[in-house]
Amino acid sequence: MNLVARAQAIILKPKEEWVKIKGEPTPVMQLFTGYALPLAAVAYAAMFIGEALIGYRVPFIGWVRVPFVRALLHAVIFYALAVASVYAWGMVINALAATFGSKPNLENAMKLAVYSATPVWVGGVFNLLPFLSWLGIILGLYGLYVMYLGFQSPMMDTPPDKVVGYLVVSIVVYVVLFAVIAVLMSAIFTVGVGTITPRF
Repeated sequence: MNLVARAQAIILKPKEEWVKIKGEPTPVMQLFTGYALPLAAVAYAAMFIGEALIGYRVPFIGWVRVPFVRALLHAVIFYALAVASVYAWGMVINALAATFGSKPNLENAMKLAVYSATPVWVGGVFNLLPFLSWLGIILGLYGLYVMYLGFQSPMMDTPPDKVVGYLVVSIVVYVVLFAVIAVLMSAIFTVGVGTITPRF
């Protein structure tokens, strides 16, 4: 699997790429070690560099940076939780399959979760310049459309009339997982004036 080519294809021509993906036998471990882990690592490395080395401007305070160790821990923990949440998302997609008249298939469910997260991780590169991180959010939202096309392809052999319902429930699960990550990160890293390094 060529990581760069697959990421580019799933973003630029997702409909055609899902057809290829469905026909590929890809063990779950290979999917994560060969694609999810390295791609997500790029996003969170960018986050670390953006927070610790480049910094961002805060009104009335000036140009600030997160302390090196704190930024490193932030990136590493967020990275681990993000990948774990995608794995959990795939498990839930597979568990919901029968509810929507689909065929449970853990490998295909994981493909849906991992490849649909591609725009989020690629968009994470914008964290390199924190003031551009909103562009990453927009690209991440595009991942919902990518996922819709994945269900429609159909990766889980979902009846056409149940694709939207399956998608909506899966999105709700994703939002809940993301919210859990946000709460955990907020509890671990409460950023205050004392935790940043001003650079005027």
